Amino acid sequence: MAKATKTKRASVTVRGPHKMPVHLFVNRQDYELHVEPRRTLLDALRKDLGLTGAKKVCDEGTCGACTVIVDGKPVYSCLTLAIECEEKSIETIEALAQDGKLHALQQAFIEEDAYQCGFCTPGQIMSLKALLDENPNPTLDDVKRAVSGNLCRCGAYPKIFRAGLRAAEILRSKKGA
Repeated sequence: MAKATKTKRASVTVRGPHKMPVHLFVNRQDYELHVEPRRTLLDALRKDLGLTGAKKVCDEGTCGACTVIVDGKPVYSCLTLAIECEEKSIETIEALAQDGKLHALQQAFIEEDAYQCGFCTPGQIMSLKALLDENPNPTLDDVKRAVSGNLCRCGAYPKIFRAGLRAAEILRSKKGA
């Protein structure tokens, strides 16, 4: 029989259970929200900030429709607590188009007809954006891996892959121009 030993407990700051102020930096803008500690980033974005681009589909981290970028990494916002994102940079699909011009990924999705119902499209685009921000010259395997956590019930995968590669071309040509 194993003998129990005493261990030192680390000091833990408990937050909640009531609403508390949380500072979020979303799409290059500061927001001060009052949320319960259990509030997901997805619900904070959609319900508190009115940013409905990230879709609430499975709400259990299996479909990727809610993908946003947090500090340069794609995350399922339905599995991420808003308080975990305090003081981090959050980017949603709403931030991609600038001055009335579509982002290269949005343009490539249109050119390649890489959507059908469009419900998964914001998550697919954000996963690909995280890839292209890190790797401007991806291979087909890189693109497939980047969207491997995003489900498309319509089966538009070949077109989504082409759109990812096309967006990389567009971005490289803009840098060379």
